[in-house]
Amino acid sequence: MVAFMQLSFSSQALTSETSNLIHGHAPHFTFDGGGTRVTNTDSLLGITLSNGTKYTPTTNNSFIKPIELPNLGETFANIDMLVPTDTYSINLSSLVAEPYNYFGDDDGDENVTATGSLTLSIVDKNNQSVARNATLDICKAPYKLTLSNTDGALTTRYGFPNSNTFNASNTTYYINPKISPKVCFAKPNLLYGSKVTNMGHFAGPPSIWDPENGFITQSFDSTTYGLNFPTTGADGLYFDLIIGGVAQPLKWEEVEREGIKATMTPDPSGTSVRVKLTGPVATEWESDSPDNIYNPSLPQTFELVGRDSSDNEVIKYGFQLKQWFVNRGPKNYSYQQISWCEKIGYRITEVKDLTNAICPSNNYRCQGFVGATPSSSDGYYERNIGAGLFAEWGSMGDYNANFNDFQTSLRWYWTDEVLNQGNDYDKNYRYIVSARYGHVDLTGNWGGGGVNLVCVSH
Repeated sequence: MVAFMQLSFSSQALTSETSNLIHGHAPHFTFDGGGTRVTNTDSLLGITLSNGTKYTPTTNNSFIKPIELPNLGETFANIDMLVPTDTYSINLSSLVAEPYNYFGDDDGDENVTATGSLTLSIVDKNNQSVARNATLDICKAPYKLTLSNTDGALTTRYGFPNSNTFNASNTTYYINPKISPKVCFAKPNLLYGSKVTNMGHFAGPPSIWDPENGFITQSFDSTTYGLNFPTTGADGLYFDLIIGGVAQPLKWEEVEREGIKATMTPDPSGTSVRVKLTGPVATEWESDSPDNIYNPSLPQTFELVGRDSSDNEVIKYGFQLKQWFVNRGPKNYSYQQISWCEKIGYRITEVKDLTNAICPSNNYRCQGFVGATPSSSDGYYERNIGAGLFAEWGSMGDYNANFNDFQTSLRWYWTDEVLNQGNDYDKNYRYIVSARYGHVDLTGNWGGGGVNLVCVSH
């Protein structure tokens, strides 16, 4: 009898000690009611697209081939992850509490605690921060979505096993929006296009000019192509179209208007295409009696169309040329030689044809000229559309278009504007413009030791 009582007591004690121990499943995080079970570090850093496609660090090859969002107009708010849409960093303990309750336990345990934290970062390809609900731009893709976590654990009071642990880690997903391809930038020579240099401020407004990529496309509407770069041109000048959303080269047919041709050459990746302008050009540089050169009727609109291998239209870019320039080569000429422009059927340039620079108040040598608009903020050009040949194209010597080599000097160009200070002596001085910096200076009519000549269409 004693032995039986001892055995019964032992059984009761064992039952009492183990009644709260449940043999089953470890707890897990979930943000979609159990559809996604986060049980390890790999799944902790996972994402789910709106179509149900899941990615984790072990299946992430987006560095090679960026992930494309499934639907037009989607943002990062349409990507499910453990980081709630109203924050970018959260303690895991907050995830298992109200209002989130991002946890589950197949055995019904609700006495749950969590340690560690989870952080989200989203930047565009220029490393600029992007909000979860921001409208996405293919020109700023691929975007980088980075998830990182510290060491942590998810634990219930009862059950066996009653815990999942997570090691500190991080992963980056490269993501593209689902958007039709487009031309992001028209990129001429970028030299002297940065915000601040030891010479001055050359960058145009951020809505117009990107110092790393050139002119931002202003219009995709054929009725307003005149808002785009370029509005000026000369034989041999070229620029690159930087394209977003295209993975292979497109076919581009040459476009000709009024004797001016735009010829396209795509690069092997398809992400850019070089556009070269050819047209009326002077060859009789040394002649004092040159033949007339064709003067195109301007403005003329150019629409460049990229097509795929099936000849389907994929992308378009348009611009409107309003002025065509013809230069007299790299040699210097005296003021008396500016009549050469009239002989070829063109006119000598004014300051506003070349630059949008203003004259600093402390510089008497440039007071009174009229520059192009939109005006620069200082004595040098600022890169802008429709603001003169040099302000649009930058330092001219880089193009191999018979403009003088900027590296050997400032390379001044004659204008038809005289100093206007209110006395007869002024007419002996004319404004000249630097093809390197776009600033304005004076030289006497007898000068010409370092002054070049460029003419512009009527």
